[in-house]
Amino acid sequence: MASVVPPPSRREILSLFRSLLKTARQFSDYNIKEYTKRRTIDAFRHNKSLSDPSSISAAFSDGISQLQVAKRQSVVYSLYAPKVKSIMEIDH
Repeated sequence: MASVVPPPSRREILSLFRSLLKTARQFSDYNIKEYTKRRTIDAFRHNKSLSDPSSISAAFSDGISQLQVAKRQSVVYSLYAPKVKSIMEIDH
């Protein structure tokens, strides 16, 4: 007998979105930070219209795996962070 997993709640989806954006802010490199933020926003906009519970669950699972990858990558990037800030990060 297969157990049916309910689709994630709105609260869980928003929590995933916030976690991805928070992880994006942890990157020290401006370009990686902005790419991760842009990719997160684009993916959520793309999946906004999903209505099938299995599609929502699949997209949510993909988001969780992307969050795990982003967290690992932010640690790796922090180990090899550039000593000089990007021109985009310098306050004028």
